[in-house]
Amino acid sequence: MEQSKEVFKRINEHKKEINKLRGILNQINEQKEAWFKKKTKISQDISQLIKDVKSTKTTRNKFTDQVKKSKGKREEYNKEIKGKIEEVKKLNKEKAELQEKYGIKEDPIRIKKEIERLETIIETEAISFQKEQKMMKQIKELKRKCKEAEKVSNVWEKIHKVSKEIDELKKKSETEHKTVQARAKESQTKHEEVLDMSKEVDKLKAKEEESLKQFVKFKQKFMEINEDLQKRLIEMNKLKEEMDKFRQIKKKEKEKQEKSKLKEKEDVVKEKLKRGKKITTEDLLVLQQSPDEE
Repeated sequence: MEQSKEVFKRINEHKKEINKLRGILNQINEQKEAWFKKKTKISQDISQLIKDVKSTKTTRNKFTDQVKKSKGKREEYNKEIKGKIEEVKKLNKEKAELQEKYGIKEDPIRIKKEIERLETIIETEAISFQKEQKMMKQIKELKRKCKEAEKVSNVWEKIHKVSKEIDELKKKSETEHKTVQARAKESQTKHEEVLDMSKEVDKLKAKEEESLKQFVKFKQKFMEINEDLQKRLIEMNKLKEEMDKFRQIKKKEKEKQEKSKLKEKEDVVKEKLKRGKKITTEDLLVLQQSPDEE
């Protein structure tokens, strides 16, 4: 049965090769899955970074909008300030003309404040009679000047009012200017964060692509080796079927030989019976094992 020996030998060779291929397949599958997990993790990181980029862009755009609004307000205030300055210039010109016309040099508002100051001292402080008389004289003189200055007091009041409005507008303009600087800085910081995150996304995308490439490579190897393994398994099954046929043939031959031996023993026992010889227990067993004749 040289053929069966050859088949048995080939079966053993296939078993070794199949075990070897399964070992390689497991290693490749581990590498394949490792690259797939890496690719999946990188994809998740990219997705999170893109969300962060969008969120940071939204914050940056809010700051940028605030900068635009504050710049607009600052320009409006500065425009108002220019208008008020022109108004003050006209009032100063009018004031100068009136002062020249009536020979008035002092600010009536300042004079009134000085009168109030002196009257407060007289009313609230303990001063000598001589000093009080001196102050009363000063107040009288100041009131005279104030009466003369009433001719231009309206212009002075307008100048003071507009000057105060200019100061208020300057404060508002400065506040908006500081807001512009602060929000512009914050906007720039967020913009730089967006750029950094965008660069990181690009780096991760390159890594993601490489991970995918490696995954596809190992998947292809896995499929190739698995295909080879399947072929080996099919061949193995064919060899096993062939071996089963040899075993059936061998079994039949053995059965035939056993039947032949049994027939010989049976013939011997029958001959003994014909001759009237004593039969043994073994002879009886032979007769029991023999098939019934028709």
